[in-house]
Amino acid sequence: MSAVAEIPVSSPLTQRLANLDRPQRMRLGAGIALLVVVVIAALVLGRQPEYKVLYANLADKDGGAIVAQLSQMNVPYKYTEGGGAILVPTDRVHDTRLRLASLGLPKGSVSGFELMEANRFGMTQFQERLAFQRGLEGELTRSIQALSSVSSARVHLALPNQNGFFREQQKPSASILVSLHPGQSLDRTQLAGIVHLVASSVPEMQPSAVSVLDDTGKLLSQSPDSTTGGADAEQLQYVQRIEQQYSRRILDMLEPIVGRQNVKAQVTAEVDFSQTESTAEMHKPNLASDASAVRSQQVVESSGNAANAGPSGVPGATSNQPPASAAAPINGAAVPLTAGGGNAAAGANGGTMKRESVTNYEVDKTVRVVRGGSGAIKRLSAAVVVNHATTEDDKGKPVTKALSEQQIEQMTALVRESIGFNKDRGDSVNLMNAPFMVQAPVVDDTPLWKQPQTLEMARSLAWPVGTLLLAALVILGLVRPGLKAMATPKAAPSGGPVGGGFGPDGSPAMGSLGGPLDALVANDTQRPTTFNEDGVQVLAPTEHQLRLEDARELARTNSTAVANIVKNWINGESAG
Repeated sequence: MSAVAEIPVSSPLTQRLANLDRPQRMRLGAGIALLVVVVIAALVLGRQPEYKVLYANLADKDGGAIVAQLSQMNVPYKYTEGGGAILVPTDRVHDTRLRLASLGLPKGSVSGFELMEANRFGMTQFQERLAFQRGLEGELTRSIQALSSVSSARVHLALPNQNGFFREQQKPSASILVSLHPGQSLDRTQLAGIVHLVASSVPEMQPSAVSVLDDTGKLLSQSPDSTTGGADAEQLQYVQRIEQQYSRRILDMLEPIVGRQNVKAQVTAEVDFSQTESTAEMHKPNLASDASAVRSQQVVESSGNAANAGPSGVPGATSNQPPASAAAPINGAAVPLTAGGGNAAAGANGGTMKRESVTNYEVDKTVRVVRGGSGAIKRLSAAVVVNHATTEDDKGKPVTKALSEQQIEQMTALVRESIGFNKDRGDSVNLMNAPFMVQAPVVDDTPLWKQPQTLEMARSLAWPVGTLLLAALVILGLVRPGLKAMATPKAAPSGGPVGGGFGPDGSPAMGSLGGPLDALVANDTQRPTTFNEDGVQVLAPTEHQLRLEDARELARTNSTAVANIVKNWINGESAG
């Protein structure tokens, strides 16, 4: 008996791969490769960093400089749609900003006083003054753009040339054009701040010489002559606050009675903003001298002596008499006055005396200045609508019915008291009871697949879901059939030896009889167990088991004959 050739035992995976034919192996390899590619792509794309805005609304010059610097710094970047912003990874935003700031980027499209640092040799006085004006405009523009509501701004200064030979010097002026962020606005305090910022930055500039416009061409600042006519914005806001306050009072009073959303109120206020000033001067009738206060008194007395007087009268003997001798009162005694207004001595001596007395009394005078207050309410008009009352009928269904006249009168009285009704002022209150229209909810007819939320969700889930579907297709279409084929044992090919090969002389190899024959030889069937009379366990093989044992022995001793027999069976030939 010839020696049996030993075949090296390989791993089960290798044996299963050997059982596959070439197309199955190619499909299995392609499926595994595609699956690996899908997994790697999912990992790479899933680990891409999240990008955040580095700078937005940059000028083209600054954007180009920043992009060039990012390329040198090896920082990945992207653009938003339209190139309005530059995006970098989130974890590198702050570091990149600090590094770019150290390089002076972004410089900004507005230049300030740094223009004065680039003075060229031979600059004229006009060029220096123009550079200073441009630098001042740039600094003011930067200050205005620092406001949260302002997107961009431009400042134009008109600085006249001051000359000592001019009798009347021209005053400087400024014009400001601001562009606001969407949905933002400037209130009066912010406008006043911008105006005073510019006026305080330029010598001898008045706030009235500063004009502020928005990007639509609307004048935002108040012109100097705007107070002469038209309504002031503050006045309109004051009227609106008054109307809202009275409307809120009415709602707070009626809502607890009729329920929320069952009452509507509007109040119209007529406010007088005119400023009046009146002056009144009143005098009382003349009073008696003893009841009046003396303001001032003046007494004038004069006296004369006839003896000392010169000749007077008709020329003649009488007028030519010599003057009498002078006489004076003894010890300064008072000389009694005569009835004619002189004193007795003067009358006796032929003298004259004159006395004048002027007395000024205080006159009662009242000066009253009355200034009318601005913002006084002239008239109030209130319009109130109350919904019908909702009750339940006998079946428990809600029904609506109108309010009674008594209820309407009571509500009207409450409204009058809440707004401070004044009949003399001409106030009016009108309360009406009417059913409110119930509006049907608006139904969005947009299909679900066209709604923005659905589209956004589809965009966000497209890549992960697509990756999973592709991986599932690769696994189910290529990998799984190959794994199934590997698990199924391969049948021996027709025309070949059962043992899977031939020897050097062309005869079937010994010791490898093929799958069915090897299984037949390796099968060690347990035979039924019986016992003899002594109780000893003995085996009683059946006829079929004896035939199987003979076949196994024949396969072990003469494998070539058994292989030929199996070959003839497979080829369909008779065993004889």
